[in-house]
Amino acid sequence: MFKRIYAIFRARNLEFVRDRATLAWNIVLPLALMGGLSLAFGGGDRNEYTIGVLGDPASLADETHPFLETRYIEFVPVENLADGQRKVARHQLDLLLRLDEPPGYWVNPDSAKGYFAERALLQADASAGGRMLKENIEGDAIRYVDWVLPGILGMNMMFSCLFGVGYVVVRYRKNGFLKRLRATPLQPLEFIVAQVASRMLLVLSITVLVFTGTHLLLDTPVEGSYLNLFLIASLGTICMVALGLMVAARVTSEELAGGLLNMINWPMMLLSGVWFSLESAGSFVQNLAKAFPLTHILDASRAVMLDGASLADITPNLLALGIMSVVFLALGARVFRWNPL
Repeated sequence: MFKRIYAIFRARNLEFVRDRATLAWNIVLPLALMGGLSLAFGGGDRNEYTIGVLGDPASLADETHPFLETRYIEFVPVENLADGQRKVARHQLDLLLRLDEPPGYWVNPDSAKGYFAERALLQADASAGGRMLKENIEGDAIRYVDWVLPGILGMNMMFSCLFGVGYVVVRYRKNGFLKRLRATPLQPLEFIVAQVASRMLLVLSITVLVFTGTHLLLDTPVEGSYLNLFLIASLGTICMVALGLMVAARVTSEELAGGLLNMINWPMMLLSGVWFSLESAGSFVQNLAKAFPLTHILDASRAVMLDGASLADITPNLLALGIMSVVFLALGARVFRWNPL
């Protein structure tokens, strides 16, 4: 069994490496995106003030404090005090506000936007009785390129896994390659395992190379463990490859395969937080995003890189990826078809 798996594994690796255009594209694209974003958003500034309001999101609409009526400020609900304080320290929130008893706010004294948001708050609070208590939180700002790096790498991983496996399997089936493999002792599960192992090796190699280059050139922070990051990337790659194999398990048309993969790619890319945070999105959108593997990959990666999260902190994300991987692999092996008809 292991000899058969290794034969398919080796053949797929050689096929990819010999396709120099595809290999170069997988390396150049994320580097080009990171370079462009670094030039465009290197300062990390946002176009509006973002204020976190501590408490139940449902009660935010019921608050009547005059500060909530201030124009050009986006108010987002924050359910966890520690999480809100960390975002203020990282300059991800300009100010954290608590309106229930005792009323108060947290601000980073090194944040320019936090300074002006505080002035607006104090002016509005004076008209309401002036009862706000202040607490300073210090911390370094996170640049947009620091935040978006996991998104770029995750997006590249997603496209490489889904199209690099799903589309290729459909091509194999269409040109009769899978039909010839059926005449061998190779089993569907063995073929799938070989594809997962091959793509995992290639994607992880490229991801590590790109991550190392951007980390050294742009000095992106990594507060947590590199081993945890590698674990997230490994499990995320397995999950993405399994998803691509499940989609391509019975499809015989390359056009249909491309349409199905794009139908998965684009919602995942838009709703998983690749380019922007979903903190201000509704609860329905946030819950829907959790159904995508990419969401768990990015949430766990950013927690490790920016907040120094431990293995215990990212365990829920890893469990979600593991469960999805098992389900996708089982379904893909169950419905896999060798012949085009």
